[in-house]
Amino acid sequence: MTRALLCAAVLAVAAPFASAATAPSYDIEDFSTAALIDKPTVMAAWKDALPAERLTKLYPKSKWGFLSQVEGGVVDGKLCVVTARVTLLPKTTPTRRFVWEPAKSSTVFDGREVASAAECGALAQQRLKDALRSLMSSLVKS
Repeated sequence: MTRALLCAAVLAVAAPFASAATAPSYDIEDFSTAALIDKPTVMAAWKDALPAERLTKLYPKSKWGFLSQVEGGVVDGKLCVVTARVTLLPKTTPTRRFVWEPAKSSTVFDGREVASAAECGALAQQRLKDALRSLMSSLVKS
């Protein structure tokens, strides 16, 4: 009896972690300017933005994926111009490669004066998060 209770307790505690570990991860392609924003920063923003549980019911990961692109930089040493675009793309049936027929897309533009390239990178990161929020709000209800 004690062994059965112990097993039940372990399963009850481990269940939320198991479901989080097995949550499907979407294929994400990133074509951002490396000098502006690095790939780990982009992937961290995607990880925070994707509501995988709700999204997979409507858009299965075997049929859909995402693309992101953050472009821009510092102009004339003081003006930072940024464009962040995120897109939901279908995959082909036999090869599971992306097809450029966006189902949903979100693009955010910004420009402001900055003192350094690091400030421009921070602006790019914020605009990427804004574009992700916009895309996710159009895909699933919160």
